[in-house]
Amino acid sequence: MNEAEGLRQRRPRRPQVITEDSQAQEAKQGSTYSSRVFQMTFVMLAVSLTIPLLGAVTLLNCPIDPQPLSFKEPPFLLGVLRSNVKLQQAEKLFENQLIGPESIANIGETREDEPACGRPLGIRVGPNGTLFVADAYQGIFEVDPNTGRVKHLLSSKIPIEGKKMSFVNDLTITKDGRKIYFTDSSSKWQRRDYLLLVMEGTDDGRLLEYDTVTREVKVLMEGLRFPNGVQLSPAEDFVLVAETTMARIRRFYVSGLMKGGADMFVENMPGFPDNIRPSSSGGYWVAMSTVRHNPGFSMMDFLSEKPWIKRLIFKLLSPETVSKFVPRYSLVLELGDNGAYQRSLHDPNGLVAAYISEVHEQDGHLYLGSFRSPFLCKLNLDLL
Repeated sequence: MNEAEGLRQRRPRRPQVITEDSQAQEAKQGSTYSSRVFQMTFVMLAVSLTIPLLGAVTLLNCPIDPQPLSFKEPPFLLGVLRSNVKLQQAEKLFENQLIGPESIANIGETREDEPACGRPLGIRVGPNGTLFVADAYQGIFEVDPNTGRVKHLLSSKIPIEGKKMSFVNDLTITKDGRKIYFTDSSSKWQRRDYLLLVMEGTDDGRLLEYDTVTREVKVLMEGLRFPNGVQLSPAEDFVLVAETTMARIRRFYVSGLMKGGADMFVENMPGFPDNIRPSSSGGYWVAMSTVRHNPGFSMMDFLSEKPWIKRLIFKLLSPETVSKFVPRYSLVLELGDNGAYQRSLHDPNGLVAAYISEVHEQDGHLYLGSFRSPFLCKLNLDLL
């Protein structure tokens, strides 16, 4: 080793100077490393949980087989449809004494009891003062309110043209009491499963005619998606049918040159129609079970073309839970005799009138039925 090499080997190393900058850099590097470790751990944990969850969800049964539906953009709530609070002027009747009074009271039963106890929905007064009642599970009855006598006119257990009637809904009757036009909303779903019927988009509903003299039953229309309320025209030449799932009202001609034919009375409505009843102006009152907000967000419209989301929802949630997310927005429409909108009555938050199923006009007042509320509402038309 020469002297130069020895000096190089003996040269002292420079001491490392620790500064704040170097400490910060070291801390930053450590923090970055820790962050990456955390991120990787979180991702691995998420994947380890998600894969089994997706597998479990895939294996879960779904009670419905939803069909894709197509809707036009809902009409804007402007002009005659503009939002207001007119329904909040109604007074409540028989509060907490009724259970879902669609047309009459239904007291002392649960969802499970419905098939056995019956569930009256549509009700009409006949020419002799008797009541004609559509029971969702039992069929059609004639009831004498004076004597209490009950006559079972048509049992829902009798198949009509090879199909059972699982959900008898509403009815309308001719002035002479001979013909009854009624809806069977589905041959698959019962009334207690109405939400499943709507979400699945089942097209097995029918409009039927019952002759009280010959006791014959005819199918007038089929392939309907949740046919609901029905109303005979003043001239008794056609019957209106609310096709709830499709947000429209169909018309079927029962007499005259158009007999046997059908067309659209109102389509792309601002909500999903329930019962239809006559108005004193010669038009019709229509209760909307749910509103299609525009401007705003309509859940039903959003889900209509996304069956996979519907499947996921009903795999994870019960119908009772899903129903809690139904907006309480209440809407009543008055239609002219040609189907044009005449006026609209709203309760945007359902503070007074919620889940309206029917509007009955009598002596200058509107009586509002509901498929969920524990009361009826009465609204003075002079206040509007």
